[in-house]
Amino acid sequence: MHISKLMILSVFITIFLAGCDSRYLILNPQGAVAQKEYQLIIFSIILCAIVVIPVLGLLVYIVLRYRDKPGNKAPYRPDWDDSKRLEFIWWVIPIIIIIGILGFATARTTYDLVDPPEKDVKPLTIEVTSLDWKWLFQYPDQDIATVNYVEIPKDVPVQFVLTSDAPMNSFWVPELGGQLYTMPGMAMGLWLQADHKGEYFGSGANFTGKGFAHMNFKVKSTSTKEFNQWVKQVKETAPALTKADYNSLAKQGLSLEKSYSTIPKGLFQEIVIKNGGQYYSQHHHMKNEDMKTMNVASDEQTHTQHEHQEGGK
Repeated sequence: MHISKLMILSVFITIFLAGCDSRYLILNPQGAVAQKEYQLIIFSIILCAIVVIPVLGLLVYIVLRYRDKPGNKAPYRPDWDDSKRLEFIWWVIPIIIIIGILGFATARTTYDLVDPPEKDVKPLTIEVTSLDWKWLFQYPDQDIATVNYVEIPKDVPVQFVLTSDAPMNSFWVPELGGQLYTMPGMAMGLWLQADHKGEYFGSGANFTGKGFAHMNFKVKSTSTKEFNQWVKQVKETAPALTKADYNSLAKQGLSLEKSYSTIPKGLFQEIVIKNGGQYYSQHHHMKNEDMKTMNVASDEQTHTQHEHQEGGK
């Protein structure tokens, strides 16, 4: 009984005090996407509490009311085994709450997050590649790249297009939104947005080996003017990213923060195709020229594979 009380107390402390410290990052939304997900979390907790709290209350009541003790006047009916009415009540109500209400709310929020949080603002595209054990961020429109840090303008929707050139990982910035897997040969789209200036913690959320614990990155949110100044500074001071630089980054090992003033054209697409991707996902930012480049590269790769196979026969 003492252990049960401690468990219940710890649950209540976790629930009611979690939002009092910003270290509980998932409960500290700093953007439109994270805010929607936070509201869904709170809504889910309330609905689950509607089911769980009465059940726990009934459990306590039944234990106290019907336990065997001197002078207990509770009716003793040894032949009673079930009640169809009670069975109906305690099955139908939770089903309606969890599947009907919570299921609908979850589906609606999930589909809402497929689109950018702000429709009237030009989005920023950042191509993300998870490596062992570091993150490469490419800005195709700005023609720059960074390693283990990313800068974005506040109040601007950002589409992170995710892939992996290493074992599958998961991209997560808890204060800006939920996580999404990075997978070799695939390009996955994730919309995030920061509504305030500041630095946010990001990390890999899927175990990928001995360097996994150090696979963190920071997201810095600034004003649009400051973001443009940062882009200009990177282009003026940082070296260019070459294929040799990328091949070095792709090797297993840790890395400090880095910046690059230019990026090889089509590098992200090449990474997707190299790992078995045959097409590029149709994200909002995708241009027809990029799509053609992807298709041509994919056809050349397929043709080369056929030649090797025929030569080996």
